[in-house]
Amino acid sequence: MTDHAFAEELRRVVDQQIGPRRPGAIYQDTDGAFEVLSLVTDPATAREMLRRRSARFALVVRDVLRPNAEPFVIGSVWTDSDRLVRPAPTVLDPAA
Repeated sequence: MTDHAFAEELRRVVDQQIGPRRPGAIYQDTDGAFEVLSLVTDPATAREMLRRRSARFALVVRDVLRPNAEPFVIGSVWTDSDRLVRPAPTVLDPAA
C-alpha cells in the first residue's frame, strides 16, 4: 500500500469514527444530547486537547439538556447506538 493509499484509508476510518457530528449538529447517545461546537481533525491538536497519544480527532460539544452547560472536549467514536437529532447545516453562515 502506498503512503497516499494509506492516508486515504485512514481518513475514511476517521470520517466513520466522527460520523455525522459536524459543527451545528445535535446528537444523542447514552450519556445525553450534545451540540457539536467544533470539530478538530488535526491529529496533533486533537492529541493535545484530549491528552491522548492515539487521538486522530476531537469534538468540542455542549450538553443541550443542562442549562448553562460548559463546552467540553470528547474523542469518542460514533456508534450504532448514537442518534442524530439535528444535522449540521450544509453551509455555515459566518454572519449568523
